[in-house]
Amino acid sequence: MNFNTKVIHGGQHHEPATGSVNVPVFLTSTFAQKSPGSPVGEYEYSRAANPTRQALEDSLASIENGARGLAFGSGLAAIDCVLKLLNPGDEVISVDDLYGGSYRLFTRLFEKYQLKFTFVSFDEVSKIADVITEKTKLIWLETPTNPLMKLVDIKAVTDLVKGKDILVAVDNTFATPYIQRPLDLGADIVMHSATKYLGGHSDAIAGALIAKTPELGEKLHFIQFASGGILGPHDSYLVLRGIKTLALRMQRHSDNGLVVAEYLENHPAVEKVFYPGLKSHPQHELAMKQMREPGGMVSFTFKSGKQEDAIRFLENLKVFTLAESLGGVESLANHPTLMTHASIPAKKRAELGITDDLVRLSVGIEDKEDLIADLEKAFG
Repeated sequence: MNFNTKVIHGGQHHEPATGSVNVPVFLTSTFAQKSPGSPVGEYEYSRAANPTRQALEDSLASIENGARGLAFGSGLAAIDCVLKLLNPGDEVISVDDLYGGSYRLFTRLFEKYQLKFTFVSFDEVSKIADVITEKTKLIWLETPTNPLMKLVDIKAVTDLVKGKDILVAVDNTFATPYIQRPLDLGADIVMHSATKYLGGHSDAIAGALIAKTPELGEKLHFIQFASGGILGPHDSYLVLRGIKTLALRMQRHSDNGLVVAEYLENHPAVEKVFYPGLKSHPQHELAMKQMREPGGMVSFTFKSGKQEDAIRFLENLKVFTLAESLGGVESLANHPTLMTHASIPAKKRAELGITDDLVRLSVGIEDKEDLIADLEKAFG
């Protein structure tokens, strides 16, 4: 199947008892058994598997070209599951510019269990070899990164560690499988905050993992089952419904994102725009090679460099909503320093270039003329 067909039909089947086109929301914790250890069907207990969640997980595997999909109560619960593959003393190499919640999970929770995290820039992949040790077991990527829209050459990273006992996991939240498919480029695991573009309507909190091989998928499923960070059936239904329009929405997000980025790049109050679809982006060539579209996430700074100008701009927006999160049909605006990346120490933010005047936009699917007019008034 091609992608537009996959998001609707990939891994999906009509409900067998009634022929329902859409999978029902199976609001049940447990399933009847004919005899001890002999369930009526293939399900026993919803923490292990639920038909609605299974339908979502099958869809996830299909759209990412993976062997197995798993759905979690949040994106961070999905990352937590990946880290539980590791043992005390193992080392993780992570991209340095990453979501603040991921950084918090790595440094404030898992470091105390003797996992070592090394944060580096992946601009020059050849330099990653310098920090790989015999204890390195996982490389964690975001591309594009949050919030500075840096890119990582996924294939170059996977080629670098080929033949080594090192997993490569990619947070594909910003791009989605419509724009890039990391497993096809050699990655082992894909993670999504399905709260964002996969769900697409800002009405569910969810996370997802997709494993490249059945064996790795089974290991992740055991952790999901044993730890219990599952996604409930109703939210599974909402994310599955969102996936059906993913291709249409991502095309519109990307179209509007480019228009907004070009507008910002030409605005006299703007110092720098971070958007891989612009020719001024230092990794534009990689974006054209690795990504189908540039996406709907745009960040920018002010020529004044003042936080108060960013705050005034954000307070003046009307069509863009000032809120956490991203990836919904509605346009959202965010101040990383005070919101999504507040958990990253100020010194570390400064090293990365997450300045106090940085604004991050999640460009929605509204009419582009209304979005530009809103930005114009906010600057005014």
